[in-house]
Amino acid sequence: QVQLVESGGGSVQPGGSLRLSCAASGFTLDYYAIGWFRQAPGKEREGVSCMSASNNTFYTDSVKGRFTISRDNAKNTVYLQMNNLQPEDTAVYYCATREFSCSVDDYDYWGQGTQVTVSS
Repeated sequence: QVQLVESGGGSVQPGGSLRLSCAASGFTLDYYAIGWFRQAPGKEREGVSCMSASNNTFYTDSVKGRFTISRDNAKNTVYLQMNNLQPEDTAVYYCATREFSCSVDDYDYWGQGTQVTVSS
């Protein structure tokens, strides 16, 4: 059974940092791309970052220079390091996967999400 489980969310003050994890089971990440998305209340889901199976990375403009995506295939886990967090980053963060290459939104499996809250 393919499953993705996010963890690492929480509540931080502006300028703080969090590292999100996406643990995969039922398949191995070697040939898969992993995307990170977020959705705030009342807003549409937004793509945040993606790493392809060949380790190409992509970031939406609003997080460039602050967020870093990485993977550890031995642990079957993908991470999203989030630095200098701002209130606008508050959302539920989801990871998703598809084979090989990144896509805007065409992913086959999605996790349940983890809450990130940034407030003073």
